Amino acid sequence: MELSLFRAHAKAGESVLIHGASGGVGIAACQLSRSLGLRVLGTAGTVEGMELVLKNGAHQAFNHREKDYVTKIKEATNNQGINVIIEMLSNINLASDLQMLSYGGRVAIVGCRGPIEIHPRDIMSKESSISGVALFFATQEETAECAVALFAGMEAGWLKPVIGPQYPLEKASQAHEDIITGPAAAGKIVLIM
Repeated sequence: MELSLFRAHAKAGESVLIHGASGGVGIAACQLSRSLGLRVLGTAGTVEGMELVLKNGAHQAFNHREKDYVTKIKEATNNQGINVIIEMLSNINLASDLQMLSYGGRVAIVGCRGPIEIHPRDIMSKESSISGVALFFATQEETAECAVALFAGMEAGWLKPVIGPQYPLEKASQAHEDIITGPAAAGKIVLIM
């Protein structure tokens, strides 16, 4: 998540929308974004998820299952748009993300489960950009920089991982299935050895 904020050139005072903010990565992204001085908006799929997002650094939370959540997010920015969007499920959200961006806004794609069709004019008209972020392709230097920032955040107390469901290692396939088909994320899923 630090890598996604870095690649999106996020700056203090800007707004960031974190989709899937109630999951493990989303919670960390909320906490890190808040520590960097960003105005943090997050999405979740349940009331409990929205409460978790708010408790972990978001200024505002929106239910992405509500039909008009995109309109509510636009209104929350006074129709100025979002500067940075951290996207966990781009095959579902990317087209609407482009509608919510500010002029020069950036989307950092962290997750995707399939193809999506978008209109390039939505990117062109706002001179926005989309970048992909995959930690396993990060350089050693980028990985080390992320680790230093995360450990510093835990030492300083602003980064507090939220532990979600726990599974014994032999149930790893069930944990994966639950991530894909479960009702809503709430913290980081942990495998116990």
